[in-house]
Amino acid sequence: MKKETIFRTFSKMPVLQTERLTLRKLSVRDAADMFDYARRDDVTRYLTWSTHPDISYSREYLEYLQGRYAGGMYYDWGVVDKETGKMIGTCGFTSFNCTHDKAEIGYVFHPDYWGKGIAPEAVKAIINFGFEKLKLHRIEAKFMKENARSLRVMEKVGMTFEGYQKEAMLIKGRYVTIGTCAILRAEWEKQ
Repeated sequence: MKKETIFRTFSKMPVLQTERLTLRKLSVRDAADMFDYARRDDVTRYLTWSTHPDISYSREYLEYLQGRYAGGMYYDWGVVDKETGKMIGTCGFTSFNCTHDKAEIGYVFHPDYWGKGIAPEAVKAIINFGFEKLKLHRIEAKFMKENARSLRVMEKVGMTFEGYQKEAMLIKGRYVTIGTCAILRAEWEKQ
């Protein structure tokens, strides 16, 4: 995979559709919806970023992302509930390794949508996009050891748990153990 492919693909963020969701470029108009979940401690508990202190913070963050999108350097979709039109989270690629044709994915969702199959539905769309359009060989995801809910999402989409790295990341002032799950193109093709 070439860096030019990533730039071309993400500088004009494609829209993805699933049964219940639309995955699209984030907009400054999403500030209230983003703040609705990003302000919550239960959402950010297992994430590398802290809660948003106010809606202005969410708005400024979304403004910043517009430049990253324009430069083809941001790979996250806003996830919209088709029924309500509400942006309920984000899902996408956090990084690419072009030399090895692999990528890492990440996601966050409003707690009102936890346990309803929304996260696996969105993650599957990203995995499909990665293998079909970007021709990736490997897609992986990482999670804090305590986050069993995220591990279940990864397993539901066909990823295999590969193990833990003890105290591998310093997050919010403490070292945390990080688990990794992954799926290979050949495994995805068999599903």
